[in-house]
Amino acid sequence: MGVAMNDMVTIPRAEYERLLAAAEDLADVTAFDRAIAAGGEGMPHDALARIIAGESPVTVIRAWRGLTAAELARRAGLHRVQIHDIESGRRSGSVVTMRKIADALGVPLDDVVPA
Repeated sequence: MGVAMNDMVTIPRAEYERLLAAAEDLADVTAFDRAIAAGGEGMPHDALARIIAGESPVTVIRAWRGLTAAELARRAGLHRVQIHDIESGRRSGSVVTMRKIADALGVPLDDVVPA
């Protein structure tokens, strides 16, 4: 089934781009509303900004949660030296280790893995 010529609309590119941006904004708002309704917890802006600036996600989220490295290690069943090495970037944790850290921090695995 083809599109009939009288079913087409022509608009200026600027208007098309404005409508596209509005649709993307609406999609973002809808996704946010769904996350909040599902009990999602948003990370504070300053924490996100620190991660974007290159700080270790584990360090930032640990601080946001009000935990010491020793307490995070205890909750994750790891040695505090492992936490320190991951936070300092000297070592990257295995998937299993990073899963333990994410679970101890109460965040998804993707949140603790550096980009």
